[in-house]
Amino acid sequence: MTDLLLLHAPSVYDFRKRAILYGPVSDMVPSSTVFEMYPLGFLTIASYLHDRGMDVRIVNLALRMINSRRFDVPRFLARQKPKAVGIDLHWLPHAHGALEVARIVKELHPHVPVIMGGLSSSYFHRELITYPQVDFVLRGDSTEPPLHQLLLALQKGEPLDKIPNLTWKDASGVHVNPLTFVPMSLDYVDLRPDLMVEMVMRYRDLESTLPFNGWWNNPITTVFTVKGCAFECVTCGSSHTSCTQLTKRQRPVYRSPASLVSNMQAICRLAHGPIVLVGDLLMASPEHAAEVLELLRQADLPNTIVFEFFALPPASFLQNIDRCVRNWSMEFSPESHSQAVRDAQEGEAGYTTEEMESIFKEALRLRCTRIDVFFMIGLPAQTTELVRDTVEYCGHLFELGDKRLSCFISPMGPFIDPGSRGFEEPDRFGYRLFARTLEEHRQLLIQTTWEHILNYETKWMTRRELVDATYDAAERLNELKVQHGRLSQRRGRRVARSIAAARALRARLDAGIAHPDQGAAIADLKGEISRFSISTVCDKRELFWPRRLFNFRLSEITRILTRYFFPRWHARVRSTQLP
Repeated sequence: MTDLLLLHAPSVYDFRKRAILYGPVSDMVPSSTVFEMYPLGFLTIASYLHDRGMDVRIVNLALRMINSRRFDVPRFLARQKPKAVGIDLHWLPHAHGALEVARIVKELHPHVPVIMGGLSSSYFHRELITYPQVDFVLRGDSTEPPLHQLLLALQKGEPLDKIPNLTWKDASGVHVNPLTFVPMSLDYVDLRPDLMVEMVMRYRDLESTLPFNGWWNNPITTVFTVKGCAFECVTCGSSHTSCTQLTKRQRPVYRSPASLVSNMQAICRLAHGPIVLVGDLLMASPEHAAEVLELLRQADLPNTIVFEFFALPPASFLQNIDRCVRNWSMEFSPESHSQAVRDAQEGEAGYTTEEMESIFKEALRLRCTRIDVFFMIGLPAQTTELVRDTVEYCGHLFELGDKRLSCFISPMGPFIDPGSRGFEEPDRFGYRLFARTLEEHRQLLIQTTWEHILNYETKWMTRRELVDATYDAAERLNELKVQHGRLSQRRGRRVARSIAAARALRARLDAGIAHPDQGAAIADLKGEISRFSISTVCDKRELFWPRRLFNFRLSEITRILTRYFFPRWHARVRSTQLP
């Protein structure tokens, strides 16, 4: 019997039956519009509990549902025998699917506790606990030890009132335990990629463990360097102010350089794919970042290491990366080419457009293998005209002449983050919100078009204008990419056709909504979701690195399988290798 069954639901549970134009809200992330990529917390939870003798199984229900229309969720869940079920509601776009999966679990296993967690769960915990299918909510950004305590208490029938970060209910009502587990180090838990292989073998189920659709061919991995943030981006639910209120973090907390690099080494032993360092290393301090780079120099990892920057890095830091890391690339999100928009979004961005270009040129002078520059639509002080100007600025960057630099633009969506300053003080930052509660967001997710799914508009652009600006920007950026050799003519034509088809479908859906018999018109469009909502603002393959013939290291897989099938022999061999 599994101690904990971790389930990742699709954004909308019955997406296979609905006709919804989700739009390009997932074009900038590896997963599809179903948002089938489960949070990294699943793996840290599995690692933490495994080290304490518990059996944990991860099941990516969203991915299983994408890959097979015959996959029956209730039938699958009815065969499981878990002691407890955990469901993530980390990203708010899962508000519909997570609660529907919880309902099915509770109907099939009425006596099995259902536990929910994640940032959205934390924000809406008082509302979430009122749903009959939810028994417990774990709050905060670090829930591994409280979850372990909860599972032990449930198994032993012990009191729950001392478990930190826990919201729960019983016959006497709802109880909110203090959020007191806020660790000042992230080294208490590790992320063990080998457990994914063991999980596949134990349950004879590869598909349920994969992080997102296509991961087998594009094994991008992420390593979190920090929890919390020092920056104050208006629309971010993990900004400094947001974390202070939501997770009680007064300041960011970082993984130690040794733990971080050790984790990266473990990933490199298993897979060849790129490793994305989530979080800006320089946010901790220049000394912390330099120590990470020195350990990377000593490790000499073969995989591409992707550095994310929240602020403009100094040229000397890029030079240090180039000295210490064999293969590296960088991601930077200026949000807009406009200094005024950047300042409105980030609160004095601290750099000029000219300074940003100078850093890009320095990275291209070095051995940086690619620079991905991300812009957004739906920001404070951003008009339709400024969106057009941002796209033209992308063309200016392309004129630098180096194909290692590419640009992306996407709508901020489908939701402005709950807990962000824009969500909490919409009038101050020029936003108008269409949903405040969890239930209101759940209902938005099943609207027919992404224009009506958006939970916001700004005083500079209505929802309709945001959608129009997105498709216009996508068309022009696609033309510029073909013109400057970022995309082939063939792939550019494919993206152009996708944009045109999405526009046409939107018009058909709008007509169907306005028509008295809208149900029949919309029903004819079932099954068209992925066709009209993927690779709209870009060719999604641009996000991935070149494929290899085989993406995984056979020697490490063999070692893991040996440990799994022959644990005693493996232990004897390992003992002879230790000094």
